Order: sequence, then C-alpha cells, then structure tokens
Amino acid sequence: MMLTLIILIPLLAGALAFSVKGEGVKGLALVSSLITLGVSCWASCNAYTEPFSFSVPWIPSLGTHFALLADGMSTMLCLLTAIVLPVVIITNWNKTVDKPWAFYGFMLLSQAGLLGVFLASDALLFYFFWELALIPVYFLCSRWGGERRIPVTFKFFVYTFVGSLMMLAGIIYLASQTSGPDAYSWNSIVKAGSALPLQTQQVVFWLIFIAFAIKMPIFPFHTWQPDTYEQSPTPVTIVLSALMVKMGLYAVLRWLFPVLPQGVAYWSDTVVILSIIGIVYASFLAIVQTDIKRLVAYSSIAHMGLMSAAAFSSSNVGMHGIMVQMFNHGINITGMWLVVSMIENRWGTRDMTKLGGMANVAPKMAIALVIISLANIALPLTNGFVGEFMLFNGLFSGASPYHITFMVIAGLGVILGAIYTLNMVQKTAYGETAEMVIAKDITANEYVGLFIIIGIILLLGVYPKPLLDMTAGIAKILVP
Repeated sequence: MMLTLIILIPLLAGALAFSVKGEGVKGLALVSSLITLGVSCWASCNAYTEPFSFSVPWIPSLGTHFALLADGMSTMLCLLTAIVLPVVIITNWNKTVDKPWAFYGFMLLSQAGLLGVFLASDALLFYFFWELALIPVYFLCSRWGGERRIPVTFKFFVYTFVGSLMMLAGIIYLASQTSGPDAYSWNSIVKAGSALPLQTQQVVFWLIFIAFAIKMPIFPFHTWQPDTYEQSPTPVTIVLSALMVKMGLYAVLRWLFPVLPQGVAYWSDTVVILSIIGIVYASFLAIVQTDIKRLVAYSSIAHMGLMSAAAFSSSNVGMHGIMVQMFNHGINITGMWLVVSMIENRWGTRDMTKLGGMANVAPKMAIALVIISLANIALPLTNGFVGEFMLFNGLFSGASPYHITFMVIAGLGVILGAIYTLNMVQKTAYGETAEMVIAKDITANEYVGLFIIIGIILLLGVYPKPLLDMTAGIAKILVP
C-alpha cells in the first residue's frame, strides 16, 4: 500500500492544485512533495534489504495488473525524483508564474508519472505512466516556455510520441506471445521476449529501444533536446534533464536487457558507437556555446552518452556505475540549472560574453557554481567521481572486442568536459564585473535549495557506500 501512496500523493495533489487559486498552491505543492519525499525515504530503507511489491487486477480482460515493484534501482530513482521537486519549489518560491495553480498542478502530475514509471512492473501500466509523465511537461513547455516554445514543443512532442507508439507496438507484440492471465506482467514479458528467435529480437529491439533512446537522448535522436531545454522554464528544464532522461536509461535496464537479451547482444556495439559519437559531438558543441543554458544542455547529452555506452558494454561494474551515476547526475544537473537560473535572473542574460565578475558581487553564488561545476566534471571528493570511474571501468572491461577503443574515445569527453565547464566558470565568475540587473546574492530560499544539492554532492563524494549498497544487488541481476 505504501508504494501506491508514493504515486497517489502527487497525483491527488496535482489534481487538487487546479482548484486552488492564487499563490497558496505553492504551499500545497511543497507539502505534497515533502510527504512524497518522506514516503520515498521509507521505501528506500525497506527495499535496501529486500525488494517488495504490490499488485491488484487492473484490466483482467487484457491480462494486466496495477503492479508495482520496489527494489534498489527503482527506489533510488524515486528518491531522486522526491528530492528534486521540493528543491525546485523551494528555490523558486519567490518567483511568480502566470496561473500558478495550473503550473504546479502539471508539475505534480509529471512527478506522479515519473514515480509510476520507476515502480511499474506491468508493461501496460509502465506505458500508461510513461505517457502520464510526458503530457504535463508538454503543457508546461508550450504554456510557460520562451518565445520559440510552440515549434520547439511541437518537435519534442512528435519525437517522443512517435517513439512511444513504436514502444507500444513492441509491448503489444510481446504480450501476444505470452499465455495465461498475466500477459503484461514483467515476468511474462521477459519469458516471451527471451524466447523469441534472434532475427525477431533484432527487429523488436529497435521498436522498443528508439523510444528509450529519444528520451535519454543519444545520438542521433537528441536534436529535440537543446532547444527544448533552452525554451522551457527552469523548473521544467530540471524535470526534463534531471529526471525524465533517467526514464529512458532506467527503461533500458528494466525492460530491454532482460526482455531481449540476444537483440541487445547483437546491437550493443552499434549503440555504444552511437553513444560515443554523441559524447564527442555534444562536447565540441558545448565548447562553442555562448548561452549557458545550451552549454549545460549539450553537457547533459555527453553525460547520458557515457552512461548509455557503459550500459551496453555488458559489464557488472559498468552497470553498477550507471545506477550510481543516474542519481548523481540528477543531483548535479539540478544544481547547475538552479545556478543558471539565478544568473539569468540577476544579470538579465545567459550570454557568457556579457557576464563576468560574479565572485566580486555575488561570492556565495560563485562558490556554489564552482562546487557544482567541479562535481559535473567528476572531480574526486565530489559525487560524480565514483560513478564516472565505474563507468569507464565498465567500458574498459566490456565484452566487445573494441572495448579499449571505446573507452579511449569516450575519455575525450572528460577532457572536453573540463574545457567547456571551466571556461564557463571563468567567464561568469571571474574577469571584469558585469552590471547586475538585480543586485543581490543568494536569497534565503535559494540558499536552502543549494545547501541541499551541495550537501549531497559532498556527502556522496566522501561516503558513497549507501548508494553503492542500495544498487549492488540489481547490478548482479542485470549482468550475472
């Protein structure tokens, strides 16, 4: 029952938010997100020792159940989702938005969809929550985005909708190969998919994987991402980059690897090559950016490319590193977007050629930017180091005959990442002092949000054992 509460709390609060007029809806959203955080912490502590589940019939005539599963990987991502939303709400507390009841209502509904994706153990229920997470974000981007929000959001919707339809076709095909009353259960889908001949698995692989590749995104399915991140309001950009991209990678681990093992083995080198192209391509594009938001967007593509490459390297340590890094990347990219939003709010621009001297006029913000940037390039003693080291270790020890080449080329991303990140810090925090539109350093609510993010960065950088222990058992299951 507690698993249903994790989803029901933001779902009901999101529906209720539409009837709460005025700024009071922020209080409802914050209370709801804090309660969700509490329940997610409880689930994480319980799933730490033993996975647990919940299942009741949903549509018996189709053989589908409202089935939820909490293990180390799913509860870790639920915990990430539950941490990010209250941080976003607290940090943006002093900002006003048009029709706040609709804005926060959609944010909570999106959170409910994300939590459902991470907990669903029925394929049709998984698809239902996959779409539930997407629809509110579409309205958030198209209603509260920038000047080019309509064409950008339309492109985002077309990409994700086409991918979702392909995934649905793949799910229906797999369910049609099962027998018994639980056609869409995880066990039934895994049994049906793994029994398919190699040629069939090769085709079904792409039916399902493209939806996940678009969501991550990896090259060449990434073209919607930079524009969407740029045009979305910062809270929505955080949901997209810290949480929604994890849907794709999580789905690969949960629904692709065990269901189509021969298809995964056949196409793994192809996916690793595409992922590595994305790392280098996105890194070079990040270097030439002057808009901080686009720079961070391309850096996210590079990071997700590394995680995707390690996933398809078929290495236990790499698989473990992915789960650790999914959490850490979500924390780091949230912090980065928060600081970018503060810069834009105070200087009235995201153009690095018009910025500079932050350390002189807003030293606390500059310190936050430096710490989060160092975590983003995986400096030792920050949370990004352990996971990224495990990812490269996984690439190096992968099953592919080209594993050393893959690791060397992917390693360019580390060098290029340091170049564009440190260049961004230098141009914004140091040099000549640019005039501020709003002359103030970090406010109290922003301080709270950044304190949480930086606290997690330093804590997991020094002592990552809780996160490693939470996900160790799942890594062994995925890659025995």
